[in-house]
Amino acid sequence: MLTLSKKMLRHVVAGCAVVTLALTARQAQGAQASNQQRQARAEARLQNEVRHVLVTQPFYTVFDNLAYKVEGDRVTLLGQVVTPTLKIDAGNAVKSIEGVAAVDNQLEVLPVSPSDDQIRRAEFRAIYSAPGMEKYSIQAVPPLHIIVKNGHVTLVGVVADTADKTLANVRANTVSGVFSVTNDLKVEK
Repeated sequence: MLTLSKKMLRHVVAGCAVVTLALTARQAQGAQASNQQRQARAEARLQNEVRHVLVTQPFYTVFDNLAYKVEGDRVTLLGQVVTPTLKIDAGNAVKSIEGVAAVDNQLEVLPVSPSDDQIRRAEFRAIYSAPGMEKYSIQAVPPLHIIVKNGHVTLVGVVADTADKTLANVRANTVSGVFSVTNDLKVEK
């Protein structure tokens, strides 16, 4: 019969404890990584849901900018809208998405101005009637948005290439009554 000394027995027990702790730590790391992956997937799903809900708003036009930020289960709405109805509808629609705990609706309602309305129409005609730019106007939700506030124009959205970004900027600057044009258009990757 094999007998172990007390000292050897302590080493064996200590070794088993170290192995057990290492395995437990590895399992905890695996569970934490799995939890982080699950959270990332949930946030990506939420991003897609929020985008879908916003672009399908019935009164969303080329003159509105519906932007958003998702942080966990909280959504912040950013941008500008022409009508207060769209601000309210967008906020309510995002609140109804499963998994959204809170919505911070920071959408700015642009001031009512007949002069800005004229500029909006003129900018639309100037930009979307340019040769090569009609491809953007035939989409259900045009990717190039024209925001007008007190005579100042901001172009937001996405265009296919740098030439389209430059053309939109040049055309936007030809409209009379405009104080400034800010070109925040992004070029597709």
